[in-house]
Amino acid sequence: MDFLLVIFQPLVTIITTLLRLYFYVVIVSAILSWVSPDPFNPIVRVIRNLTEPVFHKVRQWIPFANIGGIDLSPIAVLLGIEFLRMFLAQGMQWLRFQM
Repeated sequence: MDFLLVIFQPLVTIITTLLRLYFYVVIVSAILSWVSPDPFNPIVRVIRNLTEPVFHKVRQWIPFANIGGIDLSPIAVLLGIEFLRMFLAQGMQWLRFQM
């Protein structure tokens, strides 16, 4: 069982770090949608390319993600990221206690 912990601990750490980074990218994308920056700016294009496919999927899965012109898909994505981070943390704690 120590072998599983040795394998999964770094993997979970990398995944949670990537989820944390994506969390901030989603927040920046939501803020950018309020100020409508230059769409040809390379930074804006990268952020849009990273977030828009996920937002589009959320809008397809959740029909009420757009209420009265307010897009709630970033909030749904942020909640999903936090759920995954908590799930991974709890899974690692469970794996430690099983050892």
